[in-house]
Amino acid sequence: MKALLVYSGGMDSTVMLHQYQKNIVLAINFQYGSKHNFAELNCARENCYKLGIPLMIQELEFGLFKSDLLKTGGEIPKGDYEADNMSKTIVPFRNGIMLSFAAGIAESNNCDTILIANHFGDHAIYPDCRAEFIKPMIKAIKNGTTNRVILSAPYTRHTKRQIALIGNRKEVDFAKTYSCYVGGAVHCGECATCVERKEALKGFDNTDYLT
Repeated sequence: MKALLVYSGGMDSTVMLHQYQKNIVLAINFQYGSKHNFAELNCARENCYKLGIPLMIQELEFGLFKSDLLKTGGEIPKGDYEADNMSKTIVPFRNGIMLSFAAGIAESNNCDTILIANHFGDHAIYPDCRAEFIKPMIKAIKNGTTNRVILSAPYTRHTKRQIALIGNRKEVDFAKTYSCYVGGAVHCGECATCVERKEALKGFDNTDYLT
């Protein structure tokens, strides 16, 4: 496998970076105007440097999209990770746009695989994290690239806790990953992503939280 990793610098994609590091020849980080983009990018840079994996940074213009996850949107909701609470953080077709771009980058760099770390816990809220989205994208990317690039999403059926346990076995330093949607220098500890992170990392969480 000669893989391109879609890499945010978050918890899930950092576990994937470590798990598949021997197969990853390039990681790509998309800067699309989210509140937490920059904090994630700092983690992405540090982890890629540590593992000796080249990191490509690509700016995307999402200014016309409506989402509270973006800098142009409203405040990030606090509380549990539920559909009613988090629906405003959906960035329309984000993964579809990023994967389309990644397919072109993969083909241009002779990569035969794209890795993405979408997972089971996001499915109820984010439609572009579901298997129903990934399956047709696998077919589209394979048929739309001259070297028939394979989209691989091995965490699609995993829970956040299962991903955390993989990372713990791989000795991932979770303090060098970023999840908080608020986007501050320190995880807020109250937004839904922080709550989910705490639950997933229970027993080996070395993250600093404001609360």
